[in-house]
Amino acid sequence: MEQHAILRFEKHKGNPARPLESHHERQKESYASNPDIDTARSKYNFHIVKPEGRYYQLIQKRIKQAGCRTRRDSTRFVDTLITASPEFFKGKSLKDTAAFFRRAAEFLSQRVGRENIISAVVHMDEKTPHLHLTFVPLTEDNRLCAKEILGNRASLTKWQDDFHAYMAEQYPELERGESARQTGRKHIPTRLFKQAVSLSKQATAIEAVLSGMNVLNAGKKKEEAIAMLKKWFPQMENLSSQLKKYQSVIRSLDAENKRLEERAKAGEANKIKNTMERARLESELYNLKRFAERIPPELRREMEQQASAPKRGHEH
Repeated sequence: MEQHAILRFEKHKGNPARPLESHHERQKESYASNPDIDTARSKYNFHIVKPEGRYYQLIQKRIKQAGCRTRRDSTRFVDTLITASPEFFKGKSLKDTAAFFRRAAEFLSQRVGRENIISAVVHMDEKTPHLHLTFVPLTEDNRLCAKEILGNRASLTKWQDDFHAYMAEQYPELERGESARQTGRKHIPTRLFKQAVSLSKQATAIEAVLSGMNVLNAGKKKEEAIAMLKKWFPQMENLSSQLKKYQSVIRSLDAENKRLEERAKAGEANKIKNTMERARLESELYNLKRFAERIPPELRREMEQQASAPKRGHEH
């Protein structure tokens, strides 16, 4: 079975560092939106670079030290995900796994500068071990310029080539995966799949409450459904907003799936696993939209009225 080293970048502007920090540094007691996290295993997580404070303050401090100008739309930090195919980690000890991620962090450190790395933390409490490395995209002459460091699509392909070559020196079993330039696709972050699955589970629970309504329990069940919907709708809107920049990817899934059927017959099932994952996202989104359409209008109106009504204690 093919094994790949995986390197992905996600640029961030403004001040979205707090929720990212909360996730990376495991600062919450529970993670309902990410069922893959096993908090009993969080004690095995470890830092390669430990942050010496809050992400946002460290990011701003580094930018100030560099003395560079920023704009409202400047990319202030980059979240890097590094991992490998699940099969690669099977049978590996914690020491061997740590060695893999330290080498990966070494590659990034040489490219972006150790002084610009805010945090590098390895998560061992999810299905596949992975490294989150957060850095400020400063050039050698102290300009804040993610575009210059990460480059365009061709440059990102070069990043992937160099990363694979560097890792394969010590891990020759790793193969170079199909690049985004070859596939013409943008990567859909794994967290969006997880959010869609979580919302689908919530939708199923809400439908169960609605279907269980009868004359005797209508009032109680209705209030329960409204409370669940008030939590569900903002999360759904957040997911929809994040997915807007991936619409071109999602729209192409139907045509891609037809081609996949033919490729699977030709024995390429392993190579198309990631694309099938994208197809699953489309399926989840379709089901979520159908669910939203089936919510009784009167229930939605009552929920909106409750949400907009002034809370007791704040009335004048």
